[in-house]
Amino acid sequence: MSATREIISSGNELAAIASVDAGCMFFGGYPLTPSSEVMHVISDLLPKIGGAAIQMEDEIAGVAAAIGAGMSGVRTMTATSGPGISLKAENLGLAQMCEVPLVVINVMRGGPSTGLPTRVSQGDVAQAKNPSHGDYKSITVCAGNLAECYTETVRAFNLADRFMQPVFVLLDETIGHMHAKAEIPTVEAVKAGIVPRKTFDGAPEDYLPYGVEQDQPAVLNPMFTGYRYHYTGLHHDGSGFPTEEIETCRKLIDRLFQKVEKYTDEIESNEEYMVDDAEILIVGYGSASLAIKEAINMLRKDGVKVGMFRPITLWPSPETRMHELGQKFDKVLSVELNQGQYLEEVQRSMGRLDIAKLTKTNGRPFSPSDIIQKVKEL
Repeated sequence: MSATREIISSGNELAAIASVDAGCMFFGGYPLTPSSEVMHVISDLLPKIGGAAIQMEDEIAGVAAAIGAGMSGVRTMTATSGPGISLKAENLGLAQMCEVPLVVINVMRGGPSTGLPTRVSQGDVAQAKNPSHGDYKSITVCAGNLAECYTETVRAFNLADRFMQPVFVLLDETIGHMHAKAEIPTVEAVKAGIVPRKTFDGAPEDYLPYGVEQDQPAVLNPMFTGYRYHYTGLHHDGSGFPTEEIETCRKLIDRLFQKVEKYTDEIESNEEYMVDDAEILIVGYGSASLAIKEAINMLRKDGVKVGMFRPITLWPSPETRMHELGQKFDKVLSVELNQGQYLEEVQRSMGRLDIAKLTKTNGRPFSPSDIIQKVKEL
């Protein structure tokens, strides 16, 4: 029996379907172009399986409701685009501090402010690294094709429960509204890969949800199950009770980093396309990678050996592999639908500043000819 199936759908719809298949039982949000189809589809699907989807009065209330559902122990999500993330920022910081699992789908559009609501952009990459103030380690994945709108959303739910924090899934207007056939895992295969979040089963008086090892996430039992603890955005001790004790505060923030940094091998994912014999390397992600692949195929026919490195996990970045590639290739080109937000990370990881860039911020996607022309200039 095949572990995959074929479906004709759009990226936004696939993200919604993936959420339900992955065990999501609550959606809290507010419609915002170009992400609205995620909410439309999931609001039809969740009630059929006993879940709930609610349109709140605004984006802030939407994420607050989703976080509340996460506190109750269910898999939960919200979806929006860049302006919505800006509004959700404070509550996203609360979820980071309280360590509440949450999936956040951001279908990127042109910005800043209202920008280009119906046009494509990759302008929220830097925002996804630090959507709220303070110190924490963000986890962000980015779909590069229709199938990944499904598979990366599924993976995001597993990562959220594993690391007990918000996980961002970046789509963009092009890939969110793209409609075609995709090969995705079966529901049975997805459910077989679900690992429930950890819980504490000892005596209630011994329960310290945040009293864990320095490289481990909190262990939060669902509310209303007999275990008492505190949820607070303040620095807190093992029980969640607010504190300003010096060493406790230091260890808390250090742990929010270490629980991610020490397990990047579980989080990182990337694609390498025709890299082995390439003489020029292109770094790109998301929907831009589709044009890059087509350009590479055309350039190869003309005898130009080009390859692509595509980070699927943007944060934490695949810095080790990028550093290796940076030593291998003399010519590296970064391609983004922004002014170069990920270029800075590529430069840092590769340890060099001589990386060429191709950017576009007018709301239109790249064509293969855009990339071919730039490669020929190199």
